Amino acid sequence: MATDPRAVTRAVDSLFLERWSPRAFDASALPQGDLDTIFDAARWAPSAFNYQPWRFLYAHRDGADWDRFLGGLLPFNQSWAQNASVIVYVLSDTQMAAPGSEEYKPSHSHSFDAGAAWALLALQATRLGYHSHGMSGVDFDAARKELGVPERFRIEAAVAIGRLADKSILPETLQAREAPSGRKPVEEFAFAGNFAG
Repeated sequence: MATDPRAVTRAVDSLFLERWSPRAFDASALPQGDLDTIFDAARWAPSAFNYQPWRFLYAHRDGADWDRFLGGLLPFNQSWAQNASVIVYVLSDTQMAAPGSEEYKPSHSHSFDAGAAWALLALQATRLGYHSHGMSGVDFDAARKELGVPERFRIEAAVAIGRLADKSILPETLQAREAPSGRKPVEEFAFAGNFAG
């Protein structure tokens, strides 16, 4: 008997279970107002010293920049992300300075903080009825050059956002994987005391 990969044993809010990373998108337009709301949620992420090191570069599928943004993905991701409504590149500032200072130093938590912003972006997209799929399958050097990203910024990942389509639009090899996935039990990653795993 198969078990539900999304079953929980604790009172986790349903929003966390509703969020998953599909590849089948319906190529519909995502209104700028909805995208702005998604970014506004990301803006409230916590960050070290409230520095907010994240940056989001984006293109709508019907916009002039779409082909450049899609082209920065590796071919496998291009094959399905072409049907997304928006592609976002998530960047983080690797340097930080105290408020009012121009003396920059390396930031230890830039990726961690950008990850927090991406998580809130994904949850807000879910709340609005969209889905998002983060991916590291990016030609990072080509994307950096094409999008004019300064060396000081790290391209963390790309994100496809859109409305869910039927999985039949995907190649047969991906259709079987087009379902919400499970997670490791808490006991496999949370330990009282010293490192244990």
